[in-house]
Amino acid sequence: MARIAGIDLPKNKRGVIGLTYIFGVGRTTSEKVLNQAGIDLSKRVAEWSDDEVARIRQVLDNYKTEGQLRSEIQMNIKRLMDIGCYRGLRHRRGLPVRGQRTRTNARTRKGRKKTVAGKKKATK
Repeated sequence: MARIAGIDLPKNKRGVIGLTYIFGVGRTTSEKVLNQAGIDLSKRVAEWSDDEVARIRQVLDNYKTEGQLRSEIQMNIKRLMDIGCYRGLRHRRGLPVRGQRTRTNARTRKGRKKTVAGKKKATK
């Protein structure tokens, strides 16, 4: 099992798909990484040799992934909240940031459970 950037990659998947399990690596980035490392895109993760895994790690060092990327995202959100811009205020209040409506939807962002229709009370 290949372990790259602190993530155990799935053995039975193709290399292009397996690398996407790393936070910050999508399909395009994984294709670029494998091409730079000189590895066939259709080769499965279990078929990678230790030398190939080392080359992939070396290429991925040039990208921000996992913890480094997560902390940068958190710092960007904190900066928006500190300067008091509109996006920062929306983050602070826990509301949708990118202009979505809040009258009917936005249950995930607001932290509301799914509503159930009210039951009619039995009359005696």
